[in-house]
Amino acid sequence: MKTTGKVLGNLAMKTALVALGAVICVSGAQAQSSDSAATQNSSAATTQTTATNSPASTDNAQAMQPAKEGFWGRINPFARKKWVRHQIEPIQGQVEELNGATAKNASDIKDVDQRAQAGISKAQSAADAANQTATAAGEQAQQANTVAGQAAGKVQALAGTVNGLDKYTQKQTVTVTFKPGQEVLTAEQKQELDGLAQAIQSKQGYLLEMTAHAPGAGSFGIRNSQRLDEVVERYFVTAHNLPIYRMHAVALGNATGDSDASGAKPTKVARTVEVQLMENTLAAMDGSTPR
Repeated sequence: MKTTGKVLGNLAMKTALVALGAVICVSGAQAQSSDSAATQNSSAATTQTTATNSPASTDNAQAMQPAKEGFWGRINPFARKKWVRHQIEPIQGQVEELNGATAKNASDIKDVDQRAQAGISKAQSAADAANQTATAAGEQAQQANTVAGQAAGKVQALAGTVNGLDKYTQKQTVTVTFKPGQEVLTAEQKQELDGLAQAIQSKQGYLLEMTAHAPGAGSFGIRNSQRLDEVVERYFVTAHNLPIYRMHAVALGNATGDSDASGAKPTKVARTVEVQLMENTLAAMDGSTPR
């Protein structure tokens, strides 16, 4: 009797615990149907009865069941936030890692693109600068070529000028004849010299070459011809203000310059002064009068 009372007491206690668990489930779910509650209560009662009759079998069955997760086990239609968070934390970490890798790749791509654009811009700037430098160098070379051509032309013209500085051509000749014992110019002789002097007045690039002759051998004839030459030079200077440096005179006496192979005596020369107007070749280039 004592054993039967003890069993009945344990059964009543277990039944009360199952009923309390059912009430808690109904309050937490708030949507479970009455059929499901009855089924669960029946299952719980059967389980408790089996546990009363066979304690050892109950322990073995519980050991063979898989471990439960959370309050509801594997069948968890009303999962709590903590359980859901526990389930998605590994996935969330992978997603964040993937997002970080994607952001890093986007940043690297942007950085490479910026550096590439900067390199392209720098290369284009360098190419533009090189093109401008080449253009400027070409223009300078063209200018230098032009200046060189002008300089070559000036050098050639200067060379022609230098070569023509001492080259004169005969333009006009006047011969003044003196009678024996005469050392004064006559009016007719002055008129001839006046015409020559007027032709060269205010001109440049001319010379007057005067050659004087007089009879007499040796120094006697030379002195006589020199006095005649001085008469003509004096008239040009006093009457027409011709510069002395433009007059070149030589007293030859009775020398004629003619060679005689037979050794015969030279013919008697007259008392004359021959005046030749010599023009520089530079003045003759443009066909103008002596300058």
